Amino acid sequence: MTIQKPKLPININEIMKQIPHKYPFLLIDRVIDIEEGKKIITKKNVTINEPFFMGHFPEWPVMPGVLIVEALAQTAGILSIHTHGARKGNELYFFAAINNARFKKQVIPGDTLIFEVELMNTKGGMAKYKGTASVDGVLAAEAELMIAKKEI
Repeated sequence: MTIQKPKLPININEIMKQIPHKYPFLLIDRVIDIEEGKKIITKKNVTINEPFFMGHFPEWPVMPGVLIVEALAQTAGILSIHTHGARKGNELYFFAAINNARFKKQVIPGDTLIFEVELMNTKGGMAKYKGTASVDGVLAAEAELMIAKKEI
């Protein structure tokens, strides 16, 4: 059986059909490339209109690192869904663990974040991923993530 590559890019409307996150917590704008069972590349256009900038530092707006990591987890979730097929109505992919997170560059309004996530291994309903976030080719953050599939 050959897995068909989805039509790219995958826009925000399709992303919202695949993962349960919605504004203001949906942190992925587009899927640029995807290879089921291997890797995915997504992007987010960071704007001053993001609600977190009102409190995370109004005088020097910086995207919180925890949200960059959450965007990596959402990217990993999309790869999980494309690898294992569409979610059932009672099925979710949860962010289960984070390891070795490092923050290298501040992300500010006007930046375009590129997220690259690679599948490292799977066991049962768990998958381990390695993710990076970059701006203009410069590493902004990296982490290892675990995503768990669970029926609710």
